[in-house]
Amino acid sequence: MSADFSGDLLRIARQAREWSQTGLARHSGVSQANLSKLENGLISPTENVLNRVGAALNFPVDFFFQNDRVTGLPMSVQYRKRASVGKKAKERLEAELNVRIMHIRRLLRAVELEPELRLPQLDVEENGNPERIANLIRRTWLVPSGPIRDLVGWVERAGCIVVHCDFAALKVDGFTVTIPDMPRCIFLNRSMPADRQRFTLAHELGHVVMHQVPAPEMEAEANTFASALLMPAQDIRRYFSGRLTIQRLATLKPIWRVSMAALLYRAKRIGAITDNQSRYLWQQMGAQGYRRTEPPELDLKVEMPTVLAEILRLHFEDLGYSISDLARALCSSEDDLRTLHPLPGGAHRLRVVK
Repeated sequence: MSADFSGDLLRIARQAREWSQTGLARHSGVSQANLSKLENGLISPTENVLNRVGAALNFPVDFFFQNDRVTGLPMSVQYRKRASVGKKAKERLEAELNVRIMHIRRLLRAVELEPELRLPQLDVEENGNPERIANLIRRTWLVPSGPIRDLVGWVERAGCIVVHCDFAALKVDGFTVTIPDMPRCIFLNRSMPADRQRFTLAHELGHVVMHQVPAPEMEAEANTFASALLMPAQDIRRYFSGRLTIQRLATLKPIWRVSMAALLYRAKRIGAITDNQSRYLWQQMGAQGYRRTEPPELDLKVEMPTVLAEILRLHFEDLGYSISDLARALCSSEDDLRTLHPLPGGAHRLRVVK
Protein backbone atom coordinates (compact mmCIF):
# COMPACT_ATOMS: atom_id res chain seq x y z
CA MET A 1 0.00 0.00 0.00
CA SER A 2 2.80 2.43 0.87
CA ALA A 3 4.25 2.08 -2.65
CA ASP A 4 1.16 3.83 -4.02
CA PHE A 5 1.20 6.68 -1.52
CA SER A 6 0.98 10.07 -3.28
CA GLY A 7 3.03 12.88 -1.80
CA ASP A 8 1.27 15.26 -4.17
CA LEU A 9 -2.09 14.40 -2.61
CA LEU A 10 -0.66 14.95 0.87
CA ARG A 11 0.37 18.42 -0.29
CA ILE A 12 -3.08 19.04 -1.79
CA ALA A 13 -4.79 17.99 1.45
CA ARG A 14 -2.50 20.25 3.49
CA GLN A 15 -3.07 23.22 1.20
CA ALA A 16 -6.83 22.60 1.25
CA ARG A 17 -6.65 23.33 5.00
CA GLU A 18 -4.41 26.36 4.33
CA TRP A 19 -1.61 24.93 6.45
CA SER A 20 2.12 25.12 5.93
CA GLN A 21 4.25 22.05 6.60
CA THR A 22 5.05 23.63 9.96
CA GLY A 23 1.35 23.97 10.76
CA LEU A 24 0.64 20.37 9.82
CA ALA A 25 3.60 19.21 11.91
CA ARG A 26 2.18 21.09 14.89
CA HIS A 27 -1.31 19.61 14.48
CA SER A 28 -0.25 16.06 13.65
CA GLY A 29 2.84 15.53 15.76
CA VAL A 30 4.75 14.40 12.65
CA SER A 31 8.01 16.31 12.15
CA GLN A 32 8.25 18.83 9.35
CA ALA A 33 11.32 16.99 8.07
CA ASN A 34 9.28 13.82 7.60
CA LEU A 35 6.38 15.71 6.05
CA SER A 36 8.71 17.33 3.54
CA LYS A 37 10.20 13.95 2.60
CA LEU A 38 6.72 12.42 2.29
CA GLU A 39 5.50 15.17 -0.04
CA ASN A 40 8.63 14.81 -2.18
CA GLY A 41 8.32 11.03 -2.40
CA LEU A 42 11.59 10.37 -0.58
CA ILE A 43 10.12 8.12 2.12
CA SER A 44 7.01 5.99 2.58
CA PRO A 45 4.62 6.66 5.48
CA THR A 46 4.09 4.29 8.37
CA GLU A 47 0.55 3.42 9.43
CA ASN A 48 0.98 5.57 12.54
CA VAL A 49 2.09 8.60 10.48
CA LEU A 50 -0.79 8.12 8.03
CA ASN A 51 -3.36 8.01 10.80
CA ARG A 52 -1.93 11.11 12.47
CA VAL A 53 -1.77 13.13 9.29
CA GLY A 54 -5.21 12.01 8.11
CA ALA A 55 -6.82 12.82 11.45
CA ALA A 56 -5.18 16.26 11.62
CA LEU A 57 -6.27 17.16 8.08
CA ASN A 58 -9.71 15.47 8.36
CA PHE A 59 -8.98 13.45 5.22
CA PRO A 60 -9.46 9.67 5.16
CA VAL A 61 -6.22 7.77 4.70
CA ASP A 62 -7.53 6.37 1.40
CA PHE A 63 -7.35 9.88 -0.06
CA PHE A 64 -3.54 9.67 -0.20
CA PHE A 65 -3.57 6.44 -2.22
CA GLN A 66 -5.48 7.58 -5.29
CA ASN A 67 -3.81 7.61 -8.70
CA ASP A 68 -5.19 10.99 -9.85
CA ARG A 69 -2.72 13.35 -11.44
CA VAL A 70 -2.62 16.72 -9.71
CA THR A 71 -3.83 19.61 -11.89
CA GLY A 72 -2.41 23.13 -11.82
CA LEU A 73 -4.40 26.32 -12.12
CA PRO A 74 -5.70 26.95 -15.66
CA MET A 75 -4.12 29.49 -17.96
CA SER A 76 -7.01 31.93 -17.68
CA VAL A 77 -6.27 32.36 -13.95
CA GLN A 78 -2.54 32.65 -14.50
CA TYR A 79 -2.94 35.32 -17.17
CA ARG A 80 -5.70 37.30 -15.50
CA LYS A 81 -4.55 40.71 -14.29
CA ARG A 82 -7.05 40.70 -11.44
CA ALA A 83 -5.66 37.47 -10.09
CA SER A 84 -2.96 39.25 -8.10
CA VAL A 85 -3.46 36.71 -5.35
CA GLY A 86 -0.90 35.69 -2.75
CA LYS A 87 0.91 32.35 -2.84
CA LYS A 88 -1.15 30.77 -0.05
CA ALA A 89 -4.43 31.83 -1.62
CA LYS A 90 -3.40 30.31 -4.97
CA GLU A 91 -2.38 27.10 -3.21
CA ARG A 92 -5.77 26.97 -1.51
CA LEU A 93 -7.53 27.50 -4.83
CA GLU A 94 -5.46 24.81 -6.54
CA ALA A 95 -6.14 22.36 -3.71
CA GLU A 96 -9.91 22.86 -3.81
CA LEU A 97 -9.84 22.58 -7.60
CA ASN A 98 -8.12 19.18 -7.40
CA VAL A 99 -10.41 17.82 -4.70
CA ARG A 100 -13.48 18.88 -6.68
CA ILE A 101 -12.17 17.36 -9.90
CA MET A 102 -11.42 14.08 -8.13
CA HIS A 103 -14.96 14.02 -6.74
CA ILE A 104 -16.55 14.85 -10.10
CA ARG A 105 -14.49 12.20 -11.91
CA ARG A 106 -15.73 9.50 -9.52
CA LEU A 107 -19.31 10.72 -9.57
CA LEU A 108 -19.33 10.53 -13.37
CA ARG A 109 -18.55 6.81 -13.31
CA ALA A 110 -22.20 6.08 -12.50
CA VAL A 111 -23.82 8.21 -15.23
CA GLU A 112 -23.74 8.96 -18.93
CA LEU A 113 -23.68 12.61 -19.97
CA GLU A 114 -24.94 13.16 -23.49
CA PRO A 115 -24.37 16.73 -24.75
CA GLU A 116 -27.30 18.06 -26.73
CA LEU A 117 -25.35 20.90 -28.34
CA ARG A 118 -22.09 21.01 -30.26
CA LEU A 119 -19.24 22.99 -28.71
CA PRO A 120 -16.94 23.97 -31.59
CA GLN A 121 -13.31 25.11 -31.31
CA LEU A 122 -12.90 28.33 -33.29
CA ASP A 123 -9.49 29.95 -33.37
CA VAL A 124 -9.68 33.76 -33.37
CA GLU A 125 -7.12 34.23 -36.15
CA GLU A 126 -8.82 31.73 -38.45
CA ASN A 127 -12.46 32.60 -37.72
CA GLY A 128 -12.43 36.37 -37.37
CA ASN A 129 -12.86 38.45 -34.25
CA PRO A 130 -14.57 37.33 -31.00
CA GLU A 131 -17.77 39.16 -32.01
CA ARG A 132 -18.15 36.94 -35.07
CA ILE A 133 -17.32 33.79 -33.10
CA ALA A 134 -19.95 34.65 -30.47
CA ASN A 135 -22.53 35.02 -33.24
CA LEU A 136 -21.43 31.66 -34.70
CA ILE A 137 -21.99 30.00 -31.33
CA ARG A 138 -25.48 31.48 -31.06
CA ARG A 139 -26.32 30.25 -34.56
CA THR A 140 -24.80 26.82 -33.95
CA TRP A 141 -26.88 26.42 -30.78
CA LEU A 142 -30.00 27.93 -32.42
CA VAL A 143 -30.25 30.53 -29.66
CA PRO A 144 -33.28 32.79 -30.26
CA SER A 145 -32.53 36.43 -31.00
CA GLY A 146 -32.44 38.80 -28.05
CA PRO A 147 -31.39 38.14 -24.45
CA ILE A 148 -30.27 34.68 -23.35
CA ARG A 149 -32.62 33.70 -20.53
CA ASP A 150 -30.72 30.75 -19.04
CA LEU A 151 -27.06 30.85 -19.97
CA VAL A 152 -26.14 28.11 -17.47
CA GLY A 153 -28.68 25.82 -19.12
CA TRP A 154 -27.25 26.42 -22.60
CA VAL A 155 -23.67 25.82 -21.43
CA GLU A 156 -24.62 22.63 -19.59
CA ARG A 157 -26.53 21.35 -22.63
CA ALA A 158 -23.26 21.76 -24.55
CA GLY A 159 -21.65 19.21 -22.23
CA CYS A 160 -19.96 21.45 -19.67
CA ILE A 161 -20.34 21.05 -15.92
CA VAL A 162 -20.89 24.38 -14.13
CA VAL A 163 -19.90 24.48 -10.47
CA HIS A 164 -20.53 27.23 -7.91
CA CYS A 165 -17.64 27.71 -5.46
CA ASP A 166 -16.63 30.16 -2.76
CA PHE A 167 -13.64 32.01 -4.20
CA ALA A 168 -14.52 35.44 -2.79
CA ALA A 169 -11.34 35.82 -0.75
CA LEU A 170 -9.19 34.81 -3.72
CA LYS A 171 -10.27 37.63 -6.07
CA VAL A 172 -11.12 35.10 -8.78
CA ASP A 173 -14.43 35.33 -10.63
CA GLY A 174 -14.21 31.98 -12.36
CA PHE A 175 -12.08 29.61 -14.42
CA THR A 176 -12.36 26.59 -16.67
CA VAL A 177 -10.59 23.25 -16.39
CA THR A 178 -10.13 21.04 -19.44
CA ILE A 179 -8.96 17.48 -18.71
CA PRO A 180 -8.93 14.78 -21.44
CA ASP A 181 -11.02 12.18 -19.59
CA MET A 182 -13.67 14.59 -18.29
CA PRO A 183 -16.24 17.12 -19.49
CA ARG A 184 -15.09 20.71 -19.30
CA CYS A 185 -15.72 22.09 -15.81
CA ILE A 186 -16.44 25.80 -15.38
CA PHE A 187 -16.07 27.03 -11.80
CA LEU A 188 -17.86 30.26 -10.81
CA ASN A 189 -17.54 32.34 -7.67
CA ARG A 190 -20.95 31.98 -6.02
CA SER A 191 -20.53 35.20 -4.02
CA MET A 192 -20.77 37.35 -7.15
CA PRO A 193 -24.04 39.02 -8.18
CA ALA A 194 -26.05 37.12 -10.77
CA ASP A 195 -25.26 39.53 -13.61
CA ARG A 196 -21.53 39.15 -12.99
CA GLN A 197 -21.84 35.37 -12.77
CA ARG A 198 -23.52 35.34 -16.18
CA PHE A 199 -20.84 37.53 -17.74
CA THR A 200 -18.09 35.43 -16.16
CA LEU A 201 -19.69 32.25 -17.49
CA ALA A 202 -19.89 33.76 -20.98
CA HIS A 203 -16.25 34.89 -20.59
CA GLU A 204 -15.16 31.35 -19.66
CA LEU A 205 -17.15 29.93 -22.56
CA GLY A 206 -15.13 32.26 -24.77
CA HIS A 207 -11.93 30.70 -23.45
CA VAL A 208 -13.29 27.21 -24.10
CA VAL A 209 -14.25 28.04 -27.68
CA MET A 210 -11.35 30.30 -28.72
CA HIS A 211 -8.25 29.63 -26.64
CA GLN A 212 -6.28 26.41 -26.78
CA VAL A 213 -2.96 28.03 -25.80
CA PRO A 214 -2.19 31.11 -23.65
CA ALA A 215 -2.00 34.50 -25.35
CA PRO A 216 -1.54 38.02 -23.94
CA GLU A 217 -4.82 39.25 -25.46
CA MET A 218 -6.94 36.29 -24.38
CA GLU A 219 -8.72 38.08 -21.51
CA ALA A 220 -9.78 41.01 -23.69
CA GLU A 221 -10.94 38.60 -26.38
CA ALA A 222 -12.99 36.58 -23.87
CA ASN A 223 -14.62 39.79 -22.61
CA THR A 224 -15.51 40.82 -26.16
CA PHE A 225 -16.93 37.34 -26.83
CA ALA A 226 -19.02 37.47 -23.63
CA SER A 227 -20.40 40.90 -24.45
CA ALA A 228 -21.34 39.88 -28.00
CA LEU A 229 -22.83 36.56 -26.87
CA LEU A 230 -25.08 38.19 -24.26
CA MET A 231 -25.81 41.38 -26.21
CA PRO A 232 -25.63 40.81 -30.00
CA ALA A 233 -25.21 44.13 -31.77
CA GLN A 234 -28.03 43.46 -34.23
CA ASP A 235 -30.46 42.72 -31.39
CA ILE A 236 -29.57 45.30 -28.77
CA ARG A 237 -28.87 48.35 -30.94
CA ARG A 238 -32.52 49.47 -31.03
CA TYR A 239 -32.64 49.41 -27.22
CA PHE A 240 -29.98 52.13 -27.20
CA SER A 241 -31.86 54.41 -29.63
CA GLY A 242 -32.78 57.86 -28.39
CA ARG A 243 -31.13 59.42 -25.36
CA LEU A 244 -29.30 56.87 -23.20
CA THR A 245 -29.45 57.68 -19.48
CA ILE A 246 -28.67 55.97 -16.19
CA GLN A 247 -32.40 55.36 -15.80
CA ARG A 248 -32.53 53.67 -19.23
CA LEU A 249 -29.60 51.45 -18.29
CA ALA A 250 -31.45 50.46 -15.10
CA THR A 251 -34.56 49.45 -17.08
CA LEU A 252 -32.47 47.46 -19.57
CA LYS A 253 -30.62 45.46 -16.92
CA PRO A 254 -33.46 43.00 -16.07
CA ILE A 255 -34.24 42.60 -19.77
CA TRP A 256 -30.73 41.69 -20.91
CA ARG A 257 -29.66 40.20 -17.55
CA VAL A 258 -26.30 41.97 -17.54
CA SER A 259 -24.96 44.79 -15.41
CA MET A 260 -25.57 48.46 -16.17
CA ALA A 261 -21.81 48.76 -16.67
CA ALA A 262 -21.81 45.96 -19.26
CA LEU A 263 -24.66 47.68 -21.10
CA LEU A 264 -22.79 50.97 -21.12
CA TYR A 265 -19.62 49.31 -22.44
CA ARG A 266 -21.66 47.60 -25.14
CA ALA A 267 -23.39 50.81 -26.20
CA LYS A 268 -20.02 52.49 -26.70
CA ARG A 269 -18.46 49.50 -28.50
CA ILE A 270 -21.21 49.21 -31.13
CA GLY A 271 -21.24 52.97 -31.71
CA ALA A 272 -24.67 53.61 -30.22
CA ILE A 273 -23.25 56.50 -28.15
CA THR A 274 -20.35 58.89 -28.66
CA ASP A 275 -17.15 59.14 -26.63
CA ASN A 276 -18.49 62.22 -24.86
CA GLN A 277 -21.77 60.51 -23.99
CA SER A 278 -19.88 57.51 -22.69
CA ARG A 279 -17.62 59.66 -20.49
CA TYR A 280 -20.62 61.57 -19.12
CA LEU A 281 -22.52 58.39 -18.27
CA TRP A 282 -19.49 56.87 -16.56
CA GLN A 283 -19.18 60.04 -14.50
CA GLN A 284 -22.84 59.70 -13.55
CA MET A 285 -22.34 56.04 -12.65
CA GLY A 286 -19.40 56.99 -10.44
CA ALA A 287 -21.24 59.86 -8.76
CA GLN A 288 -24.07 57.53 -7.75
CA GLY A 289 -21.73 54.76 -6.62
CA TYR A 290 -22.89 52.39 -9.35
CA ARG A 291 -19.39 51.61 -10.61
CA ARG A 292 -18.82 49.64 -7.41
CA THR A 293 -22.30 48.42 -6.51
CA GLU A 294 -25.40 48.70 -8.65
CA PRO A 295 -28.83 49.29 -7.02
CA PRO A 296 -29.81 46.18 -5.02
CA GLU A 297 -33.40 46.44 -6.22
CA LEU A 298 -32.06 45.55 -9.69
CA ASP A 299 -30.41 42.34 -8.50
CA LEU A 300 -31.17 39.35 -10.70
CA LYS A 301 -31.97 35.79 -9.70
CA VAL A 302 -28.92 33.55 -9.77
CA GLU A 303 -28.97 30.85 -12.45
CA MET A 304 -28.29 27.56 -10.67
CA PRO A 305 -26.34 24.72 -12.31
CA THR A 306 -28.28 21.46 -12.43
CA VAL A 307 -26.02 18.73 -13.85
CA LEU A 308 -23.86 18.08 -10.78
CA ALA A 309 -26.87 18.37 -8.49
CA GLU A 310 -28.71 15.78 -10.59
CA ILE A 311 -25.72 13.41 -10.50
CA LEU A 312 -25.68 13.67 -6.71
CA ARG A 313 -29.45 13.16 -6.56
CA LEU A 314 -29.06 10.03 -8.66
CA HIS A 315 -26.51 8.62 -6.20
CA PHE A 316 -28.71 9.29 -3.18
CA GLU A 317 -32.15 8.45 -4.57
CA ASP A 318 -31.59 5.97 -7.41
CA LEU A 319 -28.45 4.19 -6.21
CA GLY A 320 -29.28 4.35 -2.51
CA TYR A 321 -26.10 6.01 -1.26
CA SER A 322 -26.01 7.56 2.18
CA ILE A 323 -23.79 10.55 3.00
CA SER A 324 -21.25 8.22 4.61
CA ASP A 325 -21.37 5.85 1.60
CA LEU A 326 -20.66 8.68 -0.81
CA ALA A 327 -17.91 10.10 1.41
CA ARG A 328 -16.17 6.72 1.36
CA ALA A 329 -16.61 6.39 -2.40
CA LEU A 330 -15.07 9.83 -2.94
CA CYS A 331 -12.28 9.30 -0.35
CA SER A 332 -13.60 12.37 1.43
CA SER A 333 -14.79 13.42 4.83
CA GLU A 334 -18.52 13.96 5.30
CA ASP A 335 -17.77 17.57 6.27
CA ASP A 336 -16.04 18.23 2.94
CA LEU A 337 -18.81 16.48 1.07
CA ARG A 338 -21.42 18.81 2.57
CA THR A 339 -19.25 21.89 2.07
CA LEU A 340 -18.31 21.21 -1.55
CA HIS A 341 -21.54 19.69 -2.84
CA PRO A 342 -24.87 21.28 -1.97
CA LEU A 343 -27.73 19.22 -3.30
CA PRO A 344 -30.02 21.45 -5.41
CA GLY A 345 -32.84 20.02 -7.49
CA GLY A 346 -31.95 19.09 -11.02
CA ALA A 347 -33.61 19.00 -14.39
CA HIS A 348 -31.21 16.92 -16.48
CA ARG A 349 -32.10 13.34 -17.25
CA LEU A 350 -29.23 10.95 -16.60
CA ARG A 351 -29.17 7.21 -16.59
CA VAL A 352 -27.21 4.76 -14.50
CA VAL A 353 -24.43 2.97 -16.31
CA LYS A 354 -25.19 -0.74 -16.42
